[in-house]
Amino acid sequence: MNRFELVEPATLDEAVALLDPDDSAVRAVAGATALILMMKARLFRPSRLVSLRRLQGTLRGVHDEPAGGLRIGALTTLTDLERSDRVRAAAPVVSRALRTLSNVRVRNVATLGGHLAHGDPHMDLPPILMTLGARVRVVSRRGDRWIEMQDLVRGYYVTSIANDELIADVHLPAQPADAHTWYEKFTALSADDWPTVGVAVWYRTGAGRITDARLAVGAATERPMRLAAAEASLIGAAADPASFARAADAAADAIEPLADIRGSAAYKREMVRVHVRRALDKGR
Repeated sequence: MNRFELVEPATLDEAVALLDPDDSAVRAVAGATALILMMKARLFRPSRLVSLRRLQGTLRGVHDEPAGGLRIGALTTLTDLERSDRVRAAAPVVSRALRTLSNVRVRNVATLGGHLAHGDPHMDLPPILMTLGARVRVVSRRGDRWIEMQDLVRGYYVTSIANDELIADVHLPAQPADAHTWYEKFTALSADDWPTVGVAVWYRTGAGRITDARLAVGAATERPMRLAAAEASLIGAAADPASFARAADAAADAIEPLADIRGSAAYKREMVRVHVRRALDKGR
């Protein structure tokens, strides 16, 4: 690894002041579980790392919002998120997914903010948070702004977070009681490996018909993304295997799969078809 400066600010204001809007080699780190691997492989050579480990307060933990929903601090570890009673009650799909998100050693260190800011398309939580309607708050010396979860990742390891911005927290809105949710993770290796395909579904029903639907896919494509054609095919349809199969076909036809060591583009397309259908069925 190359030589770099390591700084440990004590406050959020100090942290953002140490970032450089014009230098992508200056990077904030929290758990650094992914970044260190990239540095060892010489895929990333920082000039300065801004460690967030000393920051406390609302940047950590899961908090109830006055208007409903949850606010999750960016420095909340994935283990704390997994064990949170608030998260389990508000969004059990998140708690279930975290059980096989990497291994316990990584979850003990990795943070929610780092998980999202990394921009890796194989991450489990982005497609789930998309379907739950989550938003991300980022801060900088210019102030703060909100980013819809579906707009956070723009491409392969590319996000809409500027060089001088940090994720402060994630807002998870209150979920309707009649929402059906599921995350279907398919791995080619161990259960806690990165997914070959990850599919998240969220839909509501009334009078035997689907009234609203959100579907998202990760790992199969260069970025986690909503499946608009599949969502549209479900609106007004019965929540039955035939409707789920049509939505799965629409999802498979709409994506441009990304081939990698976990499967070819053609294989991943078929796995999306299979697992969209399964996720919808399991969500019933």
